[in-house]
Amino acid sequence: MDFPQHTALITGANRGIGLALTKALLTHGIKKVYAACRNPANMPDLADSRMEVIALDITNEEQVNAIAKRATDVSLLINNAGIIAAGPFSSTPRAEVMRDMDTNYYGPLAVTQALMPALKANALAERPAAIVNVASIGAFANLPVLGGYCASKAALLSMSQALRIELAADHIEVFTVNPGPIDTDMTAGSDFDKTSPDVAAANTLDALERGELDIFPDAASQHMISVFKEDYRGLEAIFSQMTADISAAENAEPA
Repeated sequence: MDFPQHTALITGANRGIGLALTKALLTHGIKKVYAACRNPANMPDLADSRMEVIALDITNEEQVNAIAKRATDVSLLINNAGIIAAGPFSSTPRAEVMRDMDTNYYGPLAVTQALMPALKANALAERPAAIVNVASIGAFANLPVLGGYCASKAALLSMSQALRIELAADHIEVFTVNPGPIDTDMTAGSDFDKTSPDVAAANTLDALERGELDIFPDAASQHMISVFKEDYRGLEAIFSQMTADISAAENAEPA
């Protein structure tokens, strides 16, 4: 991928991986980037004229349609915005599981469909357009303490695989990014070893430049996918042990 030839739109651009990806795109010479977030006032000022901050709640159909009319020059869509509800399926309120699915699956689907005319119009055989869906290593096996979140990311991974096949003839490439624990607000308070979002973003763009379709941007996700490839139940076993460790820590007597 040749970033200087692309205009990007990235959702959830104001913090975490989204902010790190926005900064990384600018340092990689992106032509323009629409930095989308629910509240533009929360977007840090990166002092770059190529960045246009736009308000976008990806679960709001009216806002999604308005963005599609505005960002007709987009050739690189990064579906990054997401939420997380902690808890297992056996006890997490159904409404929280539905919110995970609305934001992490139906939201990216809505944005992708709305921007599809622009992506197709701006795709060239020699310079394909691209969709990058930020999923999770939890899309490959469910970590029960994040049951609804992992299920929503599995749905996003499945959608990505389908779009990759559907859009090949339209010169639109589809990538997935599947991080492990990243040091963001979403993982605050967890005891996992975490990778900085800047490192994850840099690794992601490097992989996009190499044309890697499924990207694992940190050491944890790289280890976990290697286990999964050798024995898919092996990743389930890792998550089972992680769940047990979390439960033991929560139930431990105070020192």
